Parts: sequence; C-alpha cells; structure tokens
Amino acid sequence: MSKQIIHTDNAPKAVGTYSQAVKVGNTVYVSGQIGLDPTTMTLRDGFNAQARQVFDNLEAIIEQAGGTLSDVVKFNVSLTDLNDFNELNTIFEERLTAPYPARAAVQVAALPKGAVVEIEAIVAL
Repeated sequence: MSKQIIHTDNAPKAVGTYSQAVKVGNTVYVSGQIGLDPTTMTLRDGFNAQARQVFDNLEAIIEQAGGTLSDVVKFNVSLTDLNDFNELNTIFEERLTAPYPARAAVQVAALPKGAVVEIEAIVAL
C-alpha cells in the first residue's frame, strides 16, 4: 500500500525531519502540532491561545487530507502541566461533537520550541 504525504500552507511547516501528515489507505496520521502560527511561525502566548492554534493547525491538515475533525479516531495529547487538562477539555468540547474519539493525555517535561501543549491525531476517512 502506498503512502501519500499531506501538506498545507494553512498549518506550520515541519520544523524537523517529518511530514505534517501521512495518509495510508483511508487512515491519516497527523504529526504532533504545537501552537505555532503558520504565517509567522511564532508560538502563541499562553496555554489557551496555543491549544486553540493547535486545533486550527490540526483541522487545516485534516481538511487537506479530505477529512474533518469529526473523522479523528484518536488524539494523543502532551501537556507540560496537567493542571491545564480541564481548560483543554473545554476546548475539546467546543471543537468536537459526540461521539468523541479516543484520547490519551500525558504530562511531559518539555515540548519543542517551549510549547505547553502538543496534539497528534489519527484520522479514519
């Protein structure tokens, strides 16, 4: 089965040796997104702004692949502070509708570029 690289200018360019997403069959694997503004490539200020930008970035990539946020089957979330979990849940509720996808959330020591949240997604088209 061949793989297709997914790229959009509406999400930050990869800052390393990875693709924004890879599609294999009807499954899209979206690389972890942090709260970088795709135009300026600067990190948004604060948890809420970064988390909202992360969702904007994920949505742009998923749309480029032919899907929507409702096609996500699994989110993997990394937070530098689990105390932000409740605020993140509020943003998830604003951006998603039931039935919700599976999700894992872990606290990590640090994230690229000093980000406070990173989310990756698996999408079934």
